[in-house]
Amino acid sequence: MNAPLPDHIRRALETVTLDDKYALDQGRAFMSGVQALVKLPMLQRQRDALVGKNTAGFISGYRGSPLGGYDQALQKAAPHLKAQNIVFQPGVNEELAATALWGTQQLGFAPPGTNKFDGVFGIWYGKGPGVDRCSDVFKHANMAGTTPWGGVIAVAGDDHVAKSSTAAHQSDHIFKACGLPVFFPTSVQDILDLGLHAIAMSRFSGVWAGMKTIQEIVESSATAVIDPDRVNIVVPEFVMPPGGLHIRWPDHALDQEARLFDYKWYAALAYIRANKLNHNVIAGPNDRFGLIASGKAYNDTRQALLDLGLDDETCRRIGLRLHKVAVVWPLEAQTTREFATGLREILVVEEKRQVIEYQLKEELYNWRPDVRPNVLGKFEEAEGDFSGGEWSMPNPSERTLLRANADLSPAIIARAIAKRLKKMGQVPEDVMARIDAQLAILTAQEQSMQTLLTQGVAGAERQPWFCSGCPHNTSTKVPEGSRAMAGIGCHFMTIWMDRATVGFTQMGGEGVPWVGQQPFSHDQHMFANLGDGTYFHSGLLAVRQSIAAGVNITYKILYNDAVAMTGGQQVGERPEGHSVVQIAQSMRAEGAVKITIVTDEPEKYAGVKGLPEGIAIQHRDLLDTVQREFREIQGTTVIIYDQTCATEKRRRRKRGTLVDPAKRVVINELVCEGCGDCGVQSNCLSVEPQSKQLQQGLLVHQGLLPELHHG
Repeated sequence: MNAPLPDHIRRALETVTLDDKYALDQGRAFMSGVQALVKLPMLQRQRDALVGKNTAGFISGYRGSPLGGYDQALQKAAPHLKAQNIVFQPGVNEELAATALWGTQQLGFAPPGTNKFDGVFGIWYGKGPGVDRCSDVFKHANMAGTTPWGGVIAVAGDDHVAKSSTAAHQSDHIFKACGLPVFFPTSVQDILDLGLHAIAMSRFSGVWAGMKTIQEIVESSATAVIDPDRVNIVVPEFVMPPGGLHIRWPDHALDQEARLFDYKWYAALAYIRANKLNHNVIAGPNDRFGLIASGKAYNDTRQALLDLGLDDETCRRIGLRLHKVAVVWPLEAQTTREFATGLREILVVEEKRQVIEYQLKEELYNWRPDVRPNVLGKFEEAEGDFSGGEWSMPNPSERTLLRANADLSPAIIARAIAKRLKKMGQVPEDVMARIDAQLAILTAQEQSMQTLLTQGVAGAERQPWFCSGCPHNTSTKVPEGSRAMAGIGCHFMTIWMDRATVGFTQMGGEGVPWVGQQPFSHDQHMFANLGDGTYFHSGLLAVRQSIAAGVNITYKILYNDAVAMTGGQQVGERPEGHSVVQIAQSMRAEGAVKITIVTDEPEKYAGVKGLPEGIAIQHRDLLDTVQREFREIQGTTVIIYDQTCATEKRRRRKRGTLVDPAKRVVINELVCEGCGDCGVQSNCLSVEPQSKQLQQGLLVHQGLLPELHHG
C-alpha cells in the first residue's frame, strides 16, 4: 500500500484542487448533488457561449428553507458564478424568489436595446413547503412562458419521510397542477445532464421545468464528468402556432391557457421523446414482466434486483424488462407504449402517491384486452377479480403491494417483485430457488436488526432537543397557567418538552389559530413563539392578522441573530441583517399594544438609536414577570427575546469572530446530591449524570458548553 504512484497518476493528483468542480471546463471532478446544482448554470452559460450567445443566469430561493445547503454552496462559489454572469440573490421567501425568476423571463418583452444579454436562464430552489406556497407564481409564470435563450428550472427538495419537515412532501403533484414537467434525476451526473435538458426543454416549449430532488440523491457525492458538450440536445420537429410559444406582451389570460394546453405541453413531450429521456435499461425480445421506475425508486429497484440475485443477463433470460423514467410528468406516451408492448404485467415502482401509475393506466386503457398488460403499483388485484383494480374495493389497504406512505426500500421492492414473478409462474426453477434463498437472507437481516433495536440498544434513539446553551431553553418557557403555540423553527421542539406548548402551524401562520379559537374558549390569552427567520419570511403577516382580529395574544419573537437550524444564514440581506430595532419599529407601526425587549445583555442597548419610545429593555431573568404582565393586557403584545443562537456562537468562535469566554460553569461534585434539578431548570444537554464507585452526581460537559451560559 506504500508503493510509489505511477508518474502519470502522481502528476494528475498534483493538479487536483477542491475548486475543480467549479473551475474545470472539462474533465472529471468529485462533487455532491448540491454542488452539481451550483455547476449546472456554469455549464449552461458555457454551452450558450459555444454557439455564440451571450447569456446570464439568475438563482433565487429562500435561505431559511434551503435545498441541502444550496445557498451556502452558491455563496462559496461566488467568484466562479460571477465569472459566468450568474447572479445569486436570495429571496425574502420562496414565493418572492419565484417572482424574481419570473422577472428574468419578462426581459423577453423589455424595450428594445435595454437588455444586456441575449437571455437570462434561471434556477429557483426550495423545500416541499416552499413549492406549496409558490403554486400561484408557478402557474402565472408558466402560463406566461420563457424566452428562447432563457428558461427556468424550479428545483424542489422533497422530504419523503418528514425527516426535517412538519409534513412529508411530494412536489410532483404540485408541479403537475401548475403545468410544469417534472424531471427526477437518479444521480449526481443526472443532475448535470437532466438539468441541461430541463433548460433546453424550457426554452423550446416555453414552459418552466420542475426538478424533484431528495436527500438520497442531492446529498450524495460522486465523480461526475464535466463537459459542456456531453449532452447532445436534439431539437424536435414540432409545428409551432403563429407567434411561437414564448413570453410576450400584451397576452390575454385565455390566450396563455390555450397556448399551454394546445401546444406547450405537447412541445415538451416532443422534446422528451426526441431526446429519449425515458428509455429501457434492460430489454429482450421475449419479455413478459415489466418494471418502470424513476429517481430514488429506480436506484432502489436496481438494488432490489441485485438482492434477488437478478443481474441484467438473468433478467433478460426470465423476460424482465426495466424502464427508467427521467420525466415523471407528463409521461411520454409513445416511448411508454413501446416499453409496454408484449408485456403481460407491469409493476410501477414509485415512492409516495401515484404519478406514473395513473398515467400509465390511462395511456394503455384503450388497448385491446388481449394485448393490454396488467398494471400494478400501490395495490395488487383482488383474487379472481380484475374488473376495477383498487377502486373496486371499499378499502384496498389490505392489498397493499408498494406502500404510498413514508418511503420504499430495496427490501420492500424486492418482495413485491418476487411476489409478482411467482404469481406469473414463468420463472425457471433454478432462478426461483435463487430468489427464495435471497429473500431468506433479507428476512434474516431484518430480523437481526429488529432484535438489535428491541433488545440490544434500547433507547439509543434520542429525542431531538435544544443545543447546549440554546436561548430557547429559557425563551420558550411560559408562566404557570398559560399556554403557547409553536411554529416553524428550532422552537418547534417545545411541543414534546414540558413547555405547555400544543399545536403548530405552517410557516408564517404562527399564532393565527388563536384567531379562530378565542371566541369559543374560556381562555382569553395565548402565547405564540415566532422565530426571527420566520418573522422575516412571512411571520409579520401573522402578527398583522392577530392585530386586525383584536385577539389577546403575546408574540414572542425569538431573535437568535441567525437562521441557525439551516446553516446559520444571516436574517435578511442588509449587511447588518434584520435587527431588533427594525423589528421593534415594524411592530410599533403595525399597532402592537405593548413591546418589550428581553435579552441576556441589556447593557448593549445603551445609546442604541432608532428604538421607538416606550419600549422597555429587560434582563432575561425577568422573563416570567414580563410574561405575567403581558398576559393580562388586552390586544396583541410583543416580546422580542434577543439572545444569539448558541450553535452560531460556536461557529463564530471557530472562525475567530467571537471571543471564547473565560468563565465556565462547573458543578462541585463534592456538594452535588444528584437531584437533577439543575438539568430540569436549565433544560440543557450539557448537564450530564456522573457515576462513581461511592457517589452519584452531575457534571457540565465543557466540550458542549464552553461558557457561563445555561440558556
